[in-house]
Formats: sequence, structure tokens, C-alpha cells
Amino acid sequence: MQEIGIMEVGGFRVGHSQDMEGATGCTVILCDRMSPAGLDVRGGGPASRESQILNPVAAAEGINAVLLSGGSAFGLDAAGGVQRYLEERGIGFDVGITKVPLVSQSCLFDLGVGDKNLRPDAAMAYAACENAAYDPPAQGNVGAGTGCSIGKYRGMGRAMKSGFGTFALQAGGLKVGALVAVNALGDIYGPDGKQIAGLLNEEGTGLSSTLEEMFRDTSPAENLFAGNTTLGVIVTNARLDKTRLAKVAGMTHNGYARAIRPVHTTADGDSVYALSLGNFPGDVNVTGAMASLAMEKAIVRAVQSAVSAFGLPGWNETN
Repeated sequence: MQEIGIMEVGGFRVGHSQDMEGATGCTVILCDRMSPAGLDVRGGGPASRESQILNPVAAAEGINAVLLSGGSAFGLDAAGGVQRYLEERGIGFDVGITKVPLVSQSCLFDLGVGDKNLRPDAAMAYAACENAAYDPPAQGNVGAGTGCSIGKYRGMGRAMKSGFGTFALQAGGLKVGALVAVNALGDIYGPDGKQIAGLLNEEGTGLSSTLEEMFRDTSPAENLFAGNTTLGVIVTNARLDKTRLAKVAGMTHNGYARAIRPVHTTADGDSVYALSLGNFPGDVNVTGAMASLAMEKAIVRAVQSAVSAFGLPGWNETN
């Protein structure tokens, strides 16, 4: 197995758009064709649109795009911009009298980082579509990663900057890639199991363990949880249906669990989409295992690519 560029998976474009004053943005994944997709939500506070069409018993056999955005539930308006972009180009599910673009979306909470009144909207998402390309997407403080932060158990004063990241792998003819906006309550851990970013100590000179601080608390914490959610997308050239893609998305959460601690809390809306973009006869279990590993590495890359912004230190500032 070897690392490849995320765009080598093929069959999609990626576009970012952001508002640096509002400290928010969105990232769109546009499929070259209507593509089968699955979804697995493990966090307790998701904000999403068109998620039920990804249920294996739903009639829709594929979708046209996935949109990741900031803005919490306010950001759900942004998907209309992707729909407009696709409709103008005659792309969507043919219902006879028109074609309806099928766009699934999930939002993360970044309202506390910049201007809470500036949120991703249809215009921003349309711009992301216009920016979409087959070139490797930018990482770090871009798109849905613009307002991302981590290590927020003790409030934003001890949090760190995070962002958007990608990673992809190939084994034989099977290609699997991960794209992720990391906006977690918890800390980030590297492949060696050591914490690399997250909750700062009280002096701001190093790291503290969110888990250890949580375990010392004997009463419920203040509401510090309205600022989270990690959103990921798996792309693969494996020919898989919705049921198998839902399994791949579920296995990918193992990558979340290895890289983020704690994860899947009631404060997070942690979600993973999985898209089948090719016709390679890939095994669902191999695909899921590769997806988990790619996501783990994409999460680390998202954190290490982010730079200090909005009063939050980046990884480079603490290493």
C-alpha cells in the first residue's frame, strides 16, 4: 500500500470558499456522475441536509455533491447554492419536468471563532463550486476548515487552531482517500499514540490532556460543547452500493477514534460520508480498513496544516 494524491482517486472535483472576517467557510465535493453514497453519524449534535436519501432503503441511488460547511444549522442554507450551480448545468436527478440536484450537507459549529452573524450561504457555496477543480485542494485554514478549532473542554482560551486536511492510499488497483474538517472538542493524537495538539495547559506553554481533565471532574461541565463537530468524506474508486458505503463510513469512524480523544460526544456532530466514484471491484472490508487509516492521517494533516488565526495558536506554534 502506498500514499497517493487525493485527486488520483478520480471522479470528483473539490472547491473551497471562505470568509476570513466571519472565520467560516465551505468545501464542496462535486461528483463527475451521480454517485452512490453512504453516511454514518456518531456524534450527538449533527446539523445536516438530505441525509435520509443516503439511507440504504431510500430510493435515491446516488448524489451529485457533498457540502461541508461552518455556520452550525444556519449554514444549511448554503446547499441551495450548490443546487443552483448544478441546475444551471443540467445536472441532477431527472424527474421528467426538470433535473433535481441531490446535495447532501453537514455543518460544523464555528460561530464562536469569528463574527457569528457571518455564515456560509448560497453565494459562498456557489463560489466554492466555481472554484472546484481537479487540482489538489488547499489544506489548513480554508473552506470548511477556516473556523475549525480543537481542545475546547476548558473554553476557547485554551483551544488551538485546526483546519481542513486530506490523505489518500492505494493498494493494487484500489484507491481510497479522505477529506476532513477537524473541529473537535477533544485532542489530536499522532500514529504513535502521542498527543500532538488540542487542549493547552493553563499557562498556554504546552498541552494538557482533555481526557485527564474530564476524568477529574465530578460534576457536569458548563456548556462548552456548542463549538464542535468533525466532518469527513471518503472517496474511492471501488464499485460499492449504498449499503456497503454505509459500512465503509462506519469503519472510517475508527480513524476518528484513533486520532481524536474524546470523540463522538453529545457535543459533537461527528459524521462521515463515503462516495463510490469508480468501477474497481474493491472489497468492502479492505476499502473500509483503508478508509479508516486514510482518515486518521487526514485528521493529523488538517491540524498540522493549520496556522495560527483568530487568536488560536496553530500546531507549529506549539511544536
